[in-house]
Amino acid sequence: MNGLAGHSWLPQASCDASCVTIGDAAHMRRPLVVLRVALRVTLALLLAPGVPLLGVPLPGRNHVQRAYCRLVLRCFGVRITVSGSPIRNLRGVLVVSSHISWLDAFVIGSVLPGSFVARADMFTGRATGMVARILKIIPIERASLRRLPGVVDTVARRLRAGHTVVAFPEGTTWCGLASGAFYPAMFQAAIDAARPVQPLRLAYHHVDGTVSTAPAYVGDDKLLRSVGRMLRVRRTVAWVRVESLQLPGTDRRALAGRCQSAVDVGKPRHPGHRHALVA
Repeated sequence: MNGLAGHSWLPQASCDASCVTIGDAAHMRRPLVVLRVALRVTLALLLAPGVPLLGVPLPGRNHVQRAYCRLVLRCFGVRITVSGSPIRNLRGVLVVSSHISWLDAFVIGSVLPGSFVARADMFTGRATGMVARILKIIPIERASLRRLPGVVDTVARRLRAGHTVVAFPEGTTWCGLASGAFYPAMFQAAIDAARPVQPLRLAYHHVDGTVSTAPAYVGDDKLLRSVGRMLRVRRTVAWVRVESLQLPGTDRRALAGRCQSAVDVGKPRHPGHRHALVA
């Protein structure tokens, strides 16, 4: 994932495959693991036709998206715990979170449904391209600075229209034991639209409360390999802490810094990692 060539500000994480461990799957009997994987794959295949429902503008669509995302997470043995500030029932909010996994979209979608800013190269195929259109994904090419203003404008338009938009300002994934800084560019959309920002602190844990890196999608990891890894893990707890809503102000760097400080409180650190600087 980190092998993109581009500008000097291209977000880079020091996380790689050495950060990722499966955990409890290694201690279970192989037949049990095979049975669990088979059941989860079957459930996932049954849920796949429901993806278009997320893009249909029906009354109660947010409830449908929340329920669907939770069902998908159940297929991978993921349960959600939500804490912190109450979720405000506001229109046109920019939701920002640290970024660990492809699972993040389902975790956040089950709490604060909206459209996502996501890497363009994740949706180059025919099937994934269709999913991107259905879900109104806002594609971003991390290696292209000149296209960034257009993405920011698109996000601002959606915020003005009253839509919730979810972005990952770190610009890349980290393992969960380490994290990067929030790049300020996407926060300009909230300022331009004069809409608030909702920071979320996201982490994955084992059932004993220790941090799990099994969901991490980092380095040169492949999506299918990552999916297979999560199918083998018995149970993961996705912990979502809702931080205080932030007013946009006029300075995107200051806004990014405030949101960064909110999600950094209590976040685990790994001494072997470096942390990205805000560009």
